[in-house]
Amino acid sequence: MTAAELPSKPPVVSSLRPRRVELGLVVMVSVVVVSAYGLASLGRNAELPADIRPFLAGTLGLFFFIHIAVRRLAFAADPVLVPTALLLNGIGYVMIARLGSDVEGGGDLAGLQSLWTGVGVAAFVITLVLVPRARELAGYRYLLGLAGIALLALPLVPGIGVDIRGARIWVSLGPVNFQPGEFAKIALAIFFAGYLVESRELIRNRIELRDLAPIAVAWVASVGIMVFERDLGSSLLFFALFVVLMWVATERSSFLALGLFLFVGGAIVSWRLFDHVQTRFDAWLDPFSDFGGGGYQIAQASFSLAEGGLTGTGLGRGDPDRVPIAESDFIFSAIGEEMGLAGSTAILMAFVVIVGSGLRIAIRATRPFEKLLAVGLTTLIGLQAFIIIGGVIRLVPLTGITLPFVSYGGSALVTNYIVLALLIRLSHEQRAGPPETAR
Repeated sequence: MTAAELPSKPPVVSSLRPRRVELGLVVMVSVVVVSAYGLASLGRNAELPADIRPFLAGTLGLFFFIHIAVRRLAFAADPVLVPTALLLNGIGYVMIARLGSDVEGGGDLAGLQSLWTGVGVAAFVITLVLVPRARELAGYRYLLGLAGIALLALPLVPGIGVDIRGARIWVSLGPVNFQPGEFAKIALAIFFAGYLVESRELIRNRIELRDLAPIAVAWVASVGIMVFERDLGSSLLFFALFVVLMWVATERSSFLALGLFLFVGGAIVSWRLFDHVQTRFDAWLDPFSDFGGGGYQIAQASFSLAEGGLTGTGLGRGDPDRVPIAESDFIFSAIGEEMGLAGSTAILMAFVVIVGSGLRIAIRATRPFEKLLAVGLTTLIGLQAFIIIGGVIRLVPLTGITLPFVSYGGSALVTNYIVLALLIRLSHEQRAGPPETAR
C-alpha cells in the first residue's frame, strides 16, 4: 500500500464527539464570563465582588445544566450554538450588573436578569422535551398563526395593555409584565414555514390571490397591529421574515425586489404618519442638531463608542450610564466603551457564528419544512441583531428592539432561548446516528 492509499488522519476537532466539543467550549465561556464579572468590580471598586463565589457556582451550575440537558435530549446537535449563546448571555449579564449600580432605580437589574436567565434555560429544556421532532410543528401551523396574531393584538386590549415610551407593546397581568410580540414571532415563523411548504409549488409556478390569502392576512394583521402599537422595529422584523421565507421557498428573486419596494413605501408612509418616526429619522441623519432632544441617545452612544477606542476603557472604568436605557436598547454602546472595538467585534463574531450555524442547519435539512423553519429562526436572531446594532452605530435609523441574549429583558431572553432550542432540535435531527457513535 502506497502512502497515497493510506487513510488520512481526521482533524482533531472533527474526530471529537459533539458534546465533548461543547463541554470544552462551555468551560471556556464560563472562565470568560466569571473573569469579566470580577474585572468589572475591580475596575469600579478596586476589589473583587463579595458575591464572586456564589456567582461562580451559579454560572457553572446553570451552564453545565443546559449542557447536560442537550447531552440527554439532543446528543447529536451542533456543539457551537449553545456555548456561543451562553457567551452572549454572560457578557450581557456582566454589563447589566455593572450598569445596575449606576442606573437610577436599577439596583435589581442584575437580580431580575439572572431570574429571567433561569426561566429562559428552563424554557429551553421544556422546548426540547415538548418538541421531539420539529416536523410535527407543521401540523399546528394555522393554530400557531392565529395564536401569533392574537399575541400581537393583546397589548391593544384595554385594561391589560401598557404604553411605555410611546410604544404599546407591553401587557401587565398582576405583577408580571411581558411583551407578547416576542412570542408571536416564533409562532408566525412556524406558520410561514408550514404554509409555504404547502403552497410553494403553486406560488413558484403561478401566483394567484387565493393562494396568498392566508399568508397575506397574517402579514397584514401583524404589520397593522405593530403600526397601531407604534413598534416599527418589530414590524420591520416580521416583514423581513415574511420576505426572506417567500424568497427561499419559491427561489424567485422578484420577491426580494417586491419586498424592498413595499419596505420603502411603508417607511415613507410611517414617516408621514408618526411624529416619533420622523424624530428617529432626523436623529439618524444628524443627532447633534437636536442634541438635547431626539438626538441625545444616539449622540451619547457615539461618544461612548469613540471613548472606547480599540481596546476600551476597561470593564467598570467607563461611563456608559450617560446613555439612557443603556441596559436595553443601547447595551452595545456600553460594550463598545468598556471593551472597545475588540470586544464589540467579538460580539459581532458571536452573532455571525450563530447565524452561520443556523444557515448550515438549513442547508443540510432534507425536508422543506425544517429548511424553512431553520431559515426563519436564524433570520429572527440575525436580523434583530443587525437592526439594533446598526441603529446604535447609525448605520440604520434606530428602532426599539433588544440585542438577542445580551440586552436586559425577560420576554426577549426567554424567546431567544426557545429559538435556540428549536435550532438545536433541528440540528440534532440532521446529525443523529446510532447513540454509541453520536455521543
